[in-house]
Amino acid sequence: MDRIDSSLIALRRIVRSTELFGKEIRQITGVTPTQFRVLQIIGEQGLATAKAISTRMRVSQGTVTSLVDKLVRDGLVVRQKSALDRRQTDIIVTEAGRDVLANAPDPLQQRFVRKFAAMEDWEQAMLVASLERVATMLDAEDMDASPVLDTGEIRPTG
Repeated sequence: MDRIDSSLIALRRIVRSTELFGKEIRQITGVTPTQFRVLQIIGEQGLATAKAISTRMRVSQGTVTSLVDKLVRDGLVVRQKSALDRRQTDIIVTEAGRDVLANAPDPLQQRFVRKFAAMEDWEQAMLVASLERVATMLDAEDMDASPVLDTGEIRPTG
């Protein structure tokens, strides 16, 4: 097998792994990987603001609002006026949301983060450079993207 085929197979495996994880997490939790990431951010401290979530995920507050709307609809989070600043709305994880977080499969991107962090510095730099080069080869270098492994659409901060 030549290097072109090997490269395309590796890319397909990455895309397929992302798709399969998305399907698995949706079946188990009822949320998309992106919604799950929002839930994780909120769950870290039990509450968060839309601004804090949008900053962490590098997406617009409008996108966060849409994602949170779905989590509220499903009873995983609630919105509540902040006790510290009444102009602010806190998004608070519910018991059902904590259950989703506790029972979800190990997120794909957290597996990646764990294994990436274990690599030597030079290996990390080489991998980032290679992935950025692949993005350029696919004419995707200027595409805005959130650091979430999901094949679904995420509207980035614009």
